[in-house]
Amino acid sequence: MVKAPLEIRTLQLQEMESLLERARARLDANDCQLLQSLIQSVQQLWQLVEQQGMSMGRLRQLLFGLHTEKTDRVLPPQSGDLNAAASNQPEEPIGGRQRRRGHGRHGASDYSGAQKIKVAHPKLRAGDACPDCAQGKLYGLTQPSPILRIVAQPIFPASLYQLEKLRCNLCGQLFTAPPPPEAGTQKYDESVGSMLALLRYGSGLPFARIEKLQAGFGVPLPTTTQWELVESAAQAAEPVFRELQRQAAQQPVLYNDDTSMTVLSLRQARRRTLLNVSKATPEQQANERTGIFTSGILAEGQDHPIALFFTGGQHAGENLNQLLQHRDAHLPPPIQMCDALSRNEPKAFQVLLANCIAHGRRHFVEVAPNFPTECRHVLEKLRDVYRHDAYCKEHDLSPQARLAFHQANSGPVMDQLRDWMSQQLDQKQVEPNSGLGKAIRYMLNHWEALTLFLRQPGAPLDNNICERALKLAILHRKNSMFFKTQHGAQVGDLFMSLIHSCRLNGVAPFDYLTSLQRNSPRVKEHPQHWLPWTYQKTLQGIDTS
Repeated sequence: MVKAPLEIRTLQLQEMESLLERARARLDANDCQLLQSLIQSVQQLWQLVEQQGMSMGRLRQLLFGLHTEKTDRVLPPQSGDLNAAASNQPEEPIGGRQRRRGHGRHGASDYSGAQKIKVAHPKLRAGDACPDCAQGKLYGLTQPSPILRIVAQPIFPASLYQLEKLRCNLCGQLFTAPPPPEAGTQKYDESVGSMLALLRYGSGLPFARIEKLQAGFGVPLPTTTQWELVESAAQAAEPVFRELQRQAAQQPVLYNDDTSMTVLSLRQARRRTLLNVSKATPEQQANERTGIFTSGILAEGQDHPIALFFTGGQHAGENLNQLLQHRDAHLPPPIQMCDALSRNEPKAFQVLLANCIAHGRRHFVEVAPNFPTECRHVLEKLRDVYRHDAYCKEHDLSPQARLAFHQANSGPVMDQLRDWMSQQLDQKQVEPNSGLGKAIRYMLNHWEALTLFLRQPGAPLDNNICERALKLAILHRKNSMFFKTQHGAQVGDLFMSLIHSCRLNGVAPFDYLTSLQRNSPRVKEHPQHWLPWTYQKTLQGIDTS
């Protein structure tokens, strides 16, 4: 039986809009949102297919991603390759015993958040005579014997205090037992807002799922109540968010990138604008921006890294422009690390532009199945450069020492790679319009920015730290799909910035967010004392006074 060929129909934008309008009249809000997401996915998939030079392998990578881009996985070692075979051999274990990796066990010291309960011996005390030899005396050891016990409970457990009530049978006066101190003065403790922010913006768990989970434990927590608590916590932390922006602008190295995001209120406004623009000239239509993005900006210096997120209609470069308005005019231009998209560069401020080597390397990874020999040569050269940078991090070299090390070791490698790529194009050994030719031309066209680490102290190799930070926004988009309003997006940006900054500095975000709420008047007055790396010292000063 021969199956009929699949009929593929290209839908115009007007047809999709009219389909959504008809669906809104018959379907509920959730089904309409699902249909709208499906239509957007089809549009994006169709745009990918229509791209010139889009191969099935490239399309598969864009849809499903690569599990890894390591050279040995992209291009397996060839037979007889002694260097590749040697690199795959496990390192000699210290002490002759190889530890099994991935066992997943943790020692008792790893559970820093566990409640510590001291248990005394029921019969013996320090200083007692030994019950065995009856001659020695017992003394206490500094390290007790640990036993770990983990139990499950609702994310938000509730305590119901039933205060006893008494009434006089003669005068009718009512007497109620006073509440204990642990009952507090409010229904919701400050820690509830902190946990909600961590679940929603740090782990991508939507409010609706939290509501269903809590209902299963018999402790209702409606979505509207969750939003009110999160919004209140954001107001307490807003001064710190502004202070983080001010301090991030002073740092010597700034990373930035963006990813697409959906804000329903902005998208509806854009849709109304597009309807008006449809009557305008083609030039006016081309200048009308339709995209919505979440920009990630990472600031690094000698002190503490800072992560910032901004969601709206502006690109990463425009958000960086606004951030640099807070920069001290006496400071030298910062190093800006990004990919080679022009929209990532600030237009109003001077920066030392560095481009991401990982982006240039990825072009060769994508065409490696078609050009294995040439791509192996490039990937192995870049692998040497990354090994040199790993050596600098392992030995904690200063920026000047790292620069000298790269100039001595990575400089010749990059010079050889540039000469080889130029030779491939000049001698016509590679078709310029092929996948390999485009990858080579990308590297050569942005060579100065790609090799800034060979000329400027502290210049990074890639933008991976910013791409990892943007996974927080991508996780939110994957689970929650959108922000409803611009105000909701700003609340999400605030919490993502604080949570990821805490993680970068090794600070527990739950305790930090709770401390900001419980000390909101002090935070508003001196936000510089309540940053992730200063708040514990501030709390100690309050306890002492």
